[in-house]
Amino acid sequence: MEARLIDASAGERIRAFESERERRGGRRWPVLLAWVLGGVLMCAGVLLFVAAHWDQMSPAGRFVLVLLMVGVFHAAAAFVRDRTDALAQVLHGVGTVALGGGIFLAGQIFNLAEHWPGGFMLWAAGAWIAWLLLRDRIQLVLAALLTPIWLAGEWELATERMRGGEHLLPEGLWLLALTYLAARLPAKEGPERRDLAWVGGLALVPLTFWVIFPEGWVPSEYQRVPMGLLTAGWIIAYAVPLGLAAVLRGRAAWPLLLAAPWVRLLGTTAARARDYTGATPDWHQIEWRQIEMYALCGVGSALLAWWGIAEARRERINLGVAGFGLTVACFYFDNVMDKMGRSLSLITLGLLFLVGGYALERTRRRLLARLERSVP
Repeated sequence: MEARLIDASAGERIRAFESERERRGGRRWPVLLAWVLGGVLMCAGVLLFVAAHWDQMSPAGRFVLVLLMVGVFHAAAAFVRDRTDALAQVLHGVGTVALGGGIFLAGQIFNLAEHWPGGFMLWAAGAWIAWLLLRDRIQLVLAALLTPIWLAGEWELATERMRGGEHLLPEGLWLLALTYLAARLPAKEGPERRDLAWVGGLALVPLTFWVIFPEGWVPSEYQRVPMGLLTAGWIIAYAVPLGLAAVLRGRAAWPLLLAAPWVRLLGTTAARARDYTGATPDWHQIEWRQIEMYALCGVGSALLAWWGIAEARRERINLGVAGFGLTVACFYFDNVMDKMGRSLSLITLGLLFLVGGYALERTRRRLLARLERSVP
């Protein structure tokens, strides 16, 4: 109103609309935050209580406690469901978290055979069943997290004390995170897809570093992963994310088909760039391989931002710009900084952050402005 972009009557209508929305509870995020924090604290308190009194309990008392942990929270959620759906979802989520603790505690009580990925499989199955029955967003997030943890655990256990399959797990999880991030489409919106996009967006950058640095020190006397197991692992690592992308996006899943060879090429290039074996390693060739690796990261970040513009998704634009900035910063630390003096390298680094940050922010704003103009 002060800038004379709207008149007084429009301003009063906006004030009335916001007041009515606040009165109906439209601004209740502090309450939701308190409920979520309360749920997390309850989970921590239950686990601490069980840990403190576990040795003093009989096997029967332990099993009864396990059942109560799972049942009480779900019963409380069912009781408050008609009054407040958000609190019911939080309590159901606490109940599903308690289910995981109950599964592993039950295995300890009855001295079951140790196969810890099987516990995550049952936990994930419980989350999927809860989501099918309740359609709660928290259950879907838990299922989306627990299922890949189960598959990763199976692979880690199957290839224990073996070498040769280090790249499979980070690349498969990276492709799954990108699939989660791509769950939102212009014609397919919803809270569940938004939650999956958040999970994928938060995991994508750390998993990219894992793709580049996948393996620790593996003793040479370890045997290699059998070819049949390795082939099956690669098929599952790539087929599961691509199949999920086909379910979530239909024909619009084709960008994931391009991302699959990109992440495989990045993993291969990163491994070649760290090939320091041999009596006299070719450092010049290794340096060029590192440049190829960073070039791949820069191209991938640019393509992610372009994908966000094409599908009107702000989070992909922001992630693409952030990824490009991280690529430039890591390249400077890895290939440029050690070639300068200490003071000159720090001055250059400061200029890189100041000028580069300004340029990236201007680029991000231009991309978002272009996005706003393209959205009808």
